[in-house]
Amino acid sequence: MTPTLPRSTTCPSCSAQVDGRFCAQCGAPVDGALCGGCRAPLTPGAKFCHRCGLAAGAAAPAAGAAAESRGATALPWAFAAIALLAFGAYVAAQRFGGRVTPEAPAVAGVPGSTAGGPFAGAPGGGPAPRAPDISQMTPTERADRLFERIMEAYEQGNSEFVQNMAPMAFAAHEMLPSLDPDHRYHLGRIAEVTGALPLARAQADTLLQADPNYLLGLVLATRVADLEKDEARRAALAARLVAAAPAELEKNRPEYEAHRYDINIALTEARRRMP
Repeated sequence: MTPTLPRSTTCPSCSAQVDGRFCAQCGAPVDGALCGGCRAPLTPGAKFCHRCGLAAGAAAPAAGAAAESRGATALPWAFAAIALLAFGAYVAAQRFGGRVTPEAPAVAGVPGSTAGGPFAGAPGGGPAPRAPDISQMTPTERADRLFERIMEAYEQGNSEFVQNMAPMAFAAHEMLPSLDPDHRYHLGRIAEVTGALPLARAQADTLLQADPNYLLGLVLATRVADLEKDEARRAALAARLVAAAPAELEKNRPEYEAHRYDINIALTEARRRMP
């Protein structure tokens, strides 16, 4: 049987003719390209894998190394999924077993505990309000809830809680049937605040490949460039953000309203640092 040769196409990044899965001129992936690390489909023109953050076009490891890489990639997700299910079971037990007794030790970040953190007891030493049972939530509700809790903890400076909950949040997003732009932004922000900058950059890159003027993609990409101390890229992204904002905000996208604070902060900072 004669093998089917890949059809010639145009590179979405540099417009060169491409006969394979990656552009020979700039290395950008085209339709049908897979990540060399986790084998996820790559968005045409993307610079990084949206799932594991590996640079697009990186040479696939040898067979043994590839298996090891896939195992290394899958293992954290497996542990995170187990942790997510365990956390859901714990909350369900709290729901059906009653409140934590006064003799229970205080554990930071645990529902009903008297220790600090987003799940701390009510002001004045009263009992904590009953935490929602995430085991009864839909995958989307679970991912949204974990994102909200992580960002609340981040704003409060509770870095330990953020780092502890991040694997569960990553797993919750991995379990979604697909990532819409809002959830891709959520995943990128969680990656950003936990220091997983390649993953955060990959989410921003994917968002901007789909829509170069998408405000949340520009916000996320600007934040990542700032953390990477890439001033030239940050300045270029900030200028794009300011230029795109008026027309984009008129579209009244629900996610723009939900993240209006992030957008306003990014716009204020961009304008303040513009020459």
